[in-house]
Amino acid sequence: FNKSSRFARLQGIQCAIAGKNLYMRFSCSTGDAMGMNMVSKGVQNVLDYLQSEYPDMDVIGISGNFCSDKKPAAVNWIEGRGKSVVCEAIIKEDVVKKVLKTEVAALVELNMLKNLTGSAMAGALGGFNAHASNIVSAVYLATGQDPAQNVESSHCITMMEAVNDGKDLHISVTMPSIEVGTVGGGTQLASQSACLNLLGVKGANRDAPGSNARLLATIVAGSVLAGELSLMSAISAGQLVKSHMKYNR
Repeated sequence: FNKSSRFARLQGIQCAIAGKNLYMRFSCSTGDAMGMNMVSKGVQNVLDYLQSEYPDMDVIGISGNFCSDKKPAAVNWIEGRGKSVVCEAIIKEDVVKKVLKTEVAALVELNMLKNLTGSAMAGALGGFNAHASNIVSAVYLATGQDPAQNVESSHCITMMEAVNDGKDLHISVTMPSIEVGTVGGGTQLASQSACLNLLGVKGANRDAPGSNARLLATIVAGSVLAGELSLMSAISAGQLVKSHMKYNR
């Protein structure tokens, strides 16, 4: 696997068996690239090697959907894919009241009944949030990521609780499968390259390969947290429809 690239390094292989069929999920580091093509090259090397060792083995396809790419799947929600990020913040009581126009207790209750219980009632898979995909899609389009990977990259659970004797709000977003890169693909387009440069993550980090992509993933999560706080506050304050009528018409 490692012979296929200067940066791709195999970290582990997860196997699942269905009858006489074997599904292999390769985990590897890919530097600052999102790395799909790098992984494919490395996997092809492994399959060629296995084929020579086990000539009676049939390779049906280089991808068996156990990855799982561009599809909602529990394996990504549980095991992670790309970057796994947790972002948190404490919002002071006066900010909740004066800026967000709501109350800490109201936000905590709304989050529990909407993002957690409501999503559970719907049988959600990784969708325990208000609108993470809106933010992920916007950042992906602006920075040259694969917009189709919004599917699994938007997996997110938003949590809120009252802290500091119930006065302040603790909010967190946990996103286990953010798929981003700062080299290759759409990152080379002029506008998208400019946005990456604006964020300070353009290209490959020569001192610490992979750190630019990791920073971009944290930027995505931080943006999602801000979006969650904004929408949840608007709903809690009863301003959602009024805002849409004002700004979307």
